[in-house]
Amino acid sequence: MTHDPAPPHRHLRVRRDRGHTVLELHGEIDILTALAITPYLDSATGRPEPRVVIDLRPVEFFDCSGLRLLYRARSRVLARGGRLHLVCDRPVTLRMLRVTGLDRLLPPSASLDEALGQPEAASGTV
Repeated sequence: MTHDPAPPHRHLRVRRDRGHTVLELHGEIDILTALAITPYLDSATGRPEPRVVIDLRPVEFFDCSGLRLLYRARSRVLARGGRLHLVCDRPVTLRMLRVTGLDRLLPPSASLDEALGQPEAASGTV
């Protein structure tokens, strides 16, 4: 595992792990945070065949802005022939993913090891 320098934002940690870019979100993901995180998300999902994991375990609050971030990441990764995995274990966030149907497009794993151990299959189906 290698660690990239952390971006200058307190709600995001970016690192490489087993050939994947891991975006670890922290704290409250609201409209202001989402706007600040989007450039980093776009960088991680903008290359050919990106392999990205979004880790939501440290997130304490997650609203529709966070859902938009996930959907944007999924769309960008699939458009470039990549893979996107989601890590989430918080019941409130899992319920939001379930209610909106995003859990069918991005099935969440409970741990980073579980997400990184998944076979290279496309992220959900449309």
